[in-house]
Amino acid sequence: MKSLRAYLLLLAALLPGCSLIDEDLRDCGKKQDVTYELELLTNMSTELGAELGVSADVSARLALQRYLTTIFTERAHDVDLSFYDVEADSVRLFHQQDIMDAEQTRYTLYIPARRYMHLALANVADNGVVRLEGDEYCARSRFALSARDTVDSQRTGLFSARLPMDIQTGVDQQFEVSLYMVNCAVALVVDTLESGLKDLRACARGFSDGFAIRDSVYRYAANPVVRMDRLSLDEPGETCLAAVTFPSRPATKADESCWNIDVYATLPSGSVTWTQLDIQEPVGAGELKIIKVSALPDGSMEPRKSTVGASVALDWEQGSQQEIPL
Repeated sequence: MKSLRAYLLLLAALLPGCSLIDEDLRDCGKKQDVTYELELLTNMSTELGAELGVSADVSARLALQRYLTTIFTERAHDVDLSFYDVEADSVRLFHQQDIMDAEQTRYTLYIPARRYMHLALANVADNGVVRLEGDEYCARSRFALSARDTVDSQRTGLFSARLPMDIQTGVDQQFEVSLYMVNCAVALVVDTLESGLKDLRACARGFSDGFAIRDSVYRYAANPVVRMDRLSLDEPGETCLAAVTFPSRPATKADESCWNIDVYATLPSGSVTWTQLDIQEPVGAGELKIIKVSALPDGSMEPRKSTVGASVALDWEQGSQQEIPL
């Protein structure tokens, strides 16, 4: 487990009228310590070693490590701290945002003594794909993808936490807040050495399109298509594509796919072969899942695992099945 610690000095106000401001309000409250810890629980090293551990896969492994270095991270760039009323409409009472960009830091806040529901977020600002919605009210606060059928890969590892806080006057208290990763990553590694392909593109489907922060619940409604980024490899013979997204649906039935990858292979003749990969293993928050296939001369993809199925359309024409969202 890797962790990042940030320290927030939370001062419970003894007098009315104290607020989250920079004035000298040292007489308003008694200092309380709140420890924030970014918990990075990931299988990335295990997955890279298991799927790309041989010498032939070194280039793909290094490319994935570079691509994911700012995703599976123990460093918080920006933090967003909200304190909500626990009654009525759970409106936000206090809000603090800061560029932390460090492994640990310390803040000083002044806040009245009362009961709160506290939500903490990290690395939201530069994600590029996910937006924070409804955060003025605790129950409505959520991460949501942009309202499009096709979205880009997310650019940051998102973390969140929720904690009820009963801040009392005249009582020494210490709170600990653990933030956990809410997105994940998938990768497709293609052995192209004998295929003679002209081009290769891919996108992934079957992932969540939103996350309710207070309840820590994912939403599966829009079924977005996620563009996979093609990574630059140091050696020929393999192609690696990857994307950062919300988790897939959990497994419900045996032999039922949890998510899919659509692969579009362009042959030297200019014709396109479409392969739909059906993956039965779900991808959870904080996880990396690597799918390995071999590209055949006709452009079809041959999975390396029995838990990955494949459907193929040779000489595929754009629009005959779906638009290429790339």
